[in-house]
Amino acid sequence: MPDRRTAPLAAALAGAALCLFAALPAAAQHDGYHYPEVTSEEVFDRTLLRSDSNVSRDVRIAFITQLTKAQMEAPENPRFAIFAKGAEAEHMIIVALDDTVFATLYRARAVLAQLTSQSRDTDFFVNNSIETSATWFDLAKLLGFSDLVITDGDAWAHRVLLRD
Repeated sequence: MPDRRTAPLAAALAGAALCLFAALPAAAQHDGYHYPEVTSEEVFDRTLLRSDSNVSRDVRIAFITQLTKAQMEAPENPRFAIFAKGAEAEHMIIVALDDTVFATLYRARAVLAQLTSQSRDTDFFVNNSIETSATWFDLAKLLGFSDLVITDGDAWAHRVLLRD
């Protein structure tokens, strides 16, 4: 059960999952503007659940909007910003808003692990029996994002290419 601090984010994830249910069955370069030049990259190519059609730009925008709203409604200030860019909002970008939250890639991965944990409680993950195996990257793929960049907003940026 989410505590008082994570309840708004959990609620946003649940709402986004409902949007995903309705939309399911499916890089532009921002280096130097939204984040520093990409310093490392990896490919995520696991598929837990396939869709028959593409998820729309509107669903990706709604997902990001719900996450941002939950962050802004939480009692503490957000430590990172999540937004989508690209003509189809297909690029997820997560930027640290302070000098410590993503001081290293390992700390950034820890935040992604927290986001994964919060996602696993959603009806979408539970109803598809992926609540113990799905990750934030799986969710991003299901939403139709082509990549994700996570950055400290200063010295490094790490890109994850989401492949089928």
